[in-house]
Amino acid sequence: MQPLNLLAAISLIALITVMFGGYSLLRLLNAGDRLSPFQISQFRAGHAHAGVLLLLSLIFVAYLDRTDYSTPIRVLLFAIAFAGGLAQSGGFFLHMMVGKPDRASAGTTLTATGAALLAGSVIALAVGLLIA
Repeated sequence: MQPLNLLAAISLIALITVMFGGYSLLRLLNAGDRLSPFQISQFRAGHAHAGVLLLLSLIFVAYLDRTDYSTPIRVLLFAIAFAGGLAQSGGFFLHMMVGKPDRASAGTTLTATGAALLAGSVIALAVGLLIA
């Protein structure tokens, strides 16, 4: 099996967790006052970011194949992008649990870290595409 196919499969399987997250959010919203408005907004933000960033990871894999990077570098760049997506979306969920409205928390730090990882990996991909 080609490594990039495995990476794409990982993204697709992870997308199933986002689908389950949408179902979970719907159940919580239908259950009434289980979540505060702050928690609902953070859950929605985390869920939306997770879905979009997992789709980005699929696009990322497709474009990695167009670079001249070695297989280990491609896998490393994908791992950084994937981890960045998990961190950015996961930060919203963490902030939902431990944070307060209008105040920074470990969740906001995790979200910012994820954004930095994503930005770095996307820049590396763009450079690889320009060089190829």
